[in-house]
Amino acid sequence: MKMQELYACVLVREFPAQAIVRLRPEFREQAFVILEGEPPLETVLSLNTRARLMGLRRGMTKVEVDTFENVSCIPRSAASEHSARLALMECASIFSPRVEVRDEGIAYLCCLDIAGTEALFGPPAQLAKSLRSHCALLGISAQVVVSANLHTAILVAKALPASLGTSVVAVGEETQALAPLSLSVLELPEAQAQTFSLWGIRTLGMLAALPSSQLVARIGQEGKRLQQLATGTLPHLFQPVDAPFVLEESVDIEHPLDNLESLLFGIAVMLDHLIARASLRVYALASVAVELSLEGGGVHRRKVSPRVPTNDKHLWLKLLRLDLEAHSAPAAIVGVRVHADPGSTSKVQLGLFSPQLPELGRLDLTLARIAAIVGEENVGAAALDDTHSDAGFHLEAFTVTSTSTDASKPRVSRGCLRRFDPPAPALIETHRGRPASLRFHGRQYQVSHTYGPWLLGGEWWSERLWGQEQWDLVTRDEQGGLLFCSVLRDFVQQRWVVAGLYD
Repeated sequence: MKMQELYACVLVREFPAQAIVRLRPEFREQAFVILEGEPPLETVLSLNTRARLMGLRRGMTKVEVDTFENVSCIPRSAASEHSARLALMECASIFSPRVEVRDEGIAYLCCLDIAGTEALFGPPAQLAKSLRSHCALLGISAQVVVSANLHTAILVAKALPASLGTSVVAVGEETQALAPLSLSVLELPEAQAQTFSLWGIRTLGMLAALPSSQLVARIGQEGKRLQQLATGTLPHLFQPVDAPFVLEESVDIEHPLDNLESLLFGIAVMLDHLIARASLRVYALASVAVELSLEGGGVHRRKVSPRVPTNDKHLWLKLLRLDLEAHSAPAAIVGVRVHADPGSTSKVQLGLFSPQLPELGRLDLTLARIAAIVGEENVGAAALDDTHSDAGFHLEAFTVTSTSTDASKPRVSRGCLRRFDPPAPALIETHRGRPASLRFHGRQYQVSHTYGPWLLGGEWWSERLWGQEQWDLVTRDEQGGLLFCSVLRDFVQQRWVVAGLYD
């Protein structure tokens, strides 16, 4: 038995304007228009409701817009529209893996094949409301219509008032739902629109009532297609596209920006959307990369990565602030792109009487503050180099390792050598070539055990001389206190020094 077709149409009116205002909320409470074209021939491409109520219309020139007071003019942002399209496709793919995107000029329109999704998302009316709510979380106002005929859903969405938001066309009632709609929803060419106007055809119901044979005889096969649209019987071959999951937001800035506070305000809005998009798929942000387009054509890139993925916006802002303060942009900023990598949001179940663990983000914030003071190259965990050099270690970034242990591996207890930089001078007496006594920091020690010697001074492949001899000593003072130390004998300068003490 063939499953009943069912489609949901998502229509976003004035898409260029909505793509801007979702990332720049300062324009939400004022009238603005989106301009396209080269100056001085710019024209209005899209506008918000406040501007429309003031009398502005699409196609107006920049000169005409300037005659209105308190209207902001914003250039069209391809980057913002691309980010909004990605976000809408991700949102739609949550409800169905089959998503088709259609080109509708300045409006964004996508259709979902939702047949068989009732068990997951409930009846069509509930799915439509949930889908519209998800779009609102992304800062986009959309109209959602569900119908068994895809073209019917599209036409009803175009005529649906913004105050309603959602609608469901029952199966078999497509013709009745389309009948009162204006003929303008078909977006006919000017010649066809004029012809129907001369015939007195103003609604889809009037078009559906025309004799099919006579309509085809006068305007050809296009008349049959239009009548099928008007009756809700035009078939459609669904062409789904892949919806990539890319956590990215971009915005262009019309006036160059050189203030960190203003930059972080814009980044905070982008983080809100990225966190919302990641949360819809039960992800957290593992890293955030900021790419700043600079005035003059340069690009400034920075990236922060905490030890554990998190959706704490305040933590991300603090980490980004510290990083951008330490690595400021060399020029004014004209564009911002924020890209995030998703990570797991797995939680650890603690026992009833387990002690409270510290917040995971506090370590990252503390390390970032320390790095801002001493430099990033001086923060990390010491790791030994594969060399015999006396200073053979480097710093690596701290990582969170698993707390589980392998019982098959024996535990090794190893002392820690606390090195002196520079090495501390000492007076050592030898007996038969081995250290016998040590005078260090004004105290006298007798050597009870010696380990060594080992030749030091350089790598075997270099031209440096092996001019040092290392000994590890176990000493005891007059009161019986033990001192474990590492001493070096310099054959070139003929002196002894204490390299460090063992814990």
